[in-house]
Amino acid sequence: MNQSLRPLFGSLTLATLFAVPLFAHAVDADPVVLTFSTVGDSRQDPVTFDPTTMDPVSLDTSVSPPALRGQDKIWLQNTKAWSRILRTVQSQKSNMLFFNGDMIHAYGWSGFGYKSNASGSTISGPTAPATVQDIVESDLVRTYQQYAFWRGMVAPAMETGTYIVPVPGNHEVQCKACGKVAKVENENAWRANMGDLILDSKRFQAVVGTAPTHVNTGDNRDAGLGMTSDQSQLSYSFDVGDSHFAVVNTDPVGADNKAPAGWLASDLAAASSRGAKHFFVFGHKPAYTYFFGTNTPPNPGIAGLDKFIANRDAFWTVIEQYGATYFCGHEHVFNISQPKGSAYQVLVGSGGSPFDAKAGEVTLGATDRTYAWVTAKVRRSGKVELTAYGFNEAYGPTQVLKQVTLAH
Repeated sequence: MNQSLRPLFGSLTLATLFAVPLFAHAVDADPVVLTFSTVGDSRQDPVTFDPTTMDPVSLDTSVSPPALRGQDKIWLQNTKAWSRILRTVQSQKSNMLFFNGDMIHAYGWSGFGYKSNASGSTISGPTAPATVQDIVESDLVRTYQQYAFWRGMVAPAMETGTYIVPVPGNHEVQCKACGKVAKVENENAWRANMGDLILDSKRFQAVVGTAPTHVNTGDNRDAGLGMTSDQSQLSYSFDVGDSHFAVVNTDPVGADNKAPAGWLASDLAAASSRGAKHFFVFGHKPAYTYFFGTNTPPNPGIAGLDKFIANRDAFWTVIEQYGATYFCGHEHVFNISQPKGSAYQVLVGSGGSPFDAKAGEVTLGATDRTYAWVTAKVRRSGKVELTAYGFNEAYGPTQVLKQVTLAH
């Protein structure tokens, strides 16, 4: 185990956490009624990948240039980290797994005939593909291939008790070479590849054991923000018991880097009026950037909704008003904070993508290069417990990183 992590983790391992019979009576007196987990950002990067994910052969640069491991080079997925997270989440008996975006690299333009280079910095098209190879290398086909690989990885979870709830990220909806702006074609590709999960009530009931209620997957946009496309199945919400779950698209067409704060306000108000007691919101980009670096200016710069302060503040006001918890990703790091001293922002963009904190970099947190996720347990009394788990870049034992009990 990484010695720098030992003081934080102590002796809390999964084995000790789940094998302590002294608390059996307390647990029975207040049973868990719903368990869900959340993480984001498992996609790989073909150019700026983390050194720990390199093909061992590539370590000898006299033999070959640096390259990703085997299948990761083709499918652009950190399969080793992401598959381990999936297995452990299932061992924790999570009823749902919210994935907070960037499950694929994509970042191109999923229209007919467009083709981005490896870094995504330039794009050609639209042209009529002349050969089969042109078709295979198009952004459209590459995007669908990456979705298919990711869906194949999560398929066993859907068959064995964990419903996958997807959240759109910038790599799913934006085109890098177009100026990092969302495209309608990319939103359509999202619906084509994730729409069957958003939200299949019958399958949800079969997997989770109870049906979702008050499902809202329609065109939930804030026209005042300049959103110009149909947001169906991109921002959506539903209830499970007295818990309300809302997903927000933080990069809608016409309003990149902005959350639909107006829609969220009306959505949470409606949930509150019908008796919801717990409010959980999921989006890709953090409301407040976590500046993990110790250098000046802050590293990695503005990464979240704080690029547009007025929208960020409107969004966070809603979070605070309803005592909601906001789960997000985008920054490839783990962090839990209370930006205004009350509501929590849970940053878990640590599902396998290249760590934002570089190897050897001095950072503020001991877990800034840790693959991590959070599992939440809602108890009958109404108490909600958040436990963050993770393992270090050397794939050491899974540890408890942090535990929080929500005030509401």
